[in-house]
Amino acid sequence: MSNINRRSFLGKTAMGLGAAVGLSQLPKELFAGAAFNDVPLGFQSWVVRQDIAKDFPGTLKGVADKGYKLVELCSPRGYKDLGFGSLNDMKTADLKKVINDAGLSCYTCHFGTKELTDNLDERIEWAKGMGLTHMVCSGFFLPKTATLKDYLDQADLLNKAGEKIKAAGMQAGYHNHDHEFAQFDGQLLYDALLKQFDKDLVKFQFQTQVITKGYKAADYFKKYPGRFFSAHLSDWTADKKEMPIGQGVIDWKEFFAVAKSSGIKYYYVEMDPATFTDSAKFIRSV
Repeated sequence: MSNINRRSFLGKTAMGLGAAVGLSQLPKELFAGAAFNDVPLGFQSWVVRQDIAKDFPGTLKGVADKGYKLVELCSPRGYKDLGFGSLNDMKTADLKKVINDAGLSCYTCHFGTKELTDNLDERIEWAKGMGLTHMVCSGFFLPKTATLKDYLDQADLLNKAGEKIKAAGMQAGYHNHDHEFAQFDGQLLYDALLKQFDKDLVKFQFQTQVITKGYKAADYFKKYPGRFFSAHLSDWTADKKEMPIGQGVIDWKEFFAVAKSSGIKYYYVEMDPATFTDSAKFIRSV
């Protein structure tokens, strides 16, 4: 999720820890006669959390009408105090039905640290009820005094959670923010995490926002094929201003070509909702 929009919420609360599933397990009707640019496009629910709190069905339907087919949810329990509390008391079947009735599917969800360490069994059951393929750790939000070892210890905890998640027929994932692109003991934290995570137990979700720090998603997809399952999409100008997809500095033709070949399954736009229409139109044109 967007570091600009979310880390201030999660950094102080330490929310962020979390059987690869192929495209063949997605609903076949989404792919009937599909070219690559017809792969169903998603959006991250974090950016519309305030609207969700007021009108969950209407908000989903409004985004679906812009051409989106998937929603990536934030765990209503883990994000209860961060805009998703209105969903917390809904039965799993009812929550899923509202999503499907809006014309959307939900296969991935972000979870907070303690959900995936202290209450994993219950969270797995909820995820299975939702029909998820991936349970995504929304990031490690450790204190500024944290060391590289602290982060690698967290990675080991997610590896352990990943074993249970895989045994339940799903895949654990890890989502980055920009703080993973800082140096610790002479190493880039993101690269250190790539080495520490078990490649079969924890896959990565790349946030393209880190182009603002000089890092390209396509470079990582090429260097680490098979390690990524998803990406959060946003575009930026050279002076770090957010723009609709296709109007910034990212080479999206390269991005989608490399993403496809490296195994990316899910694409979620995570930007100001005012950009959703233009972003969807551009992505369909690539």
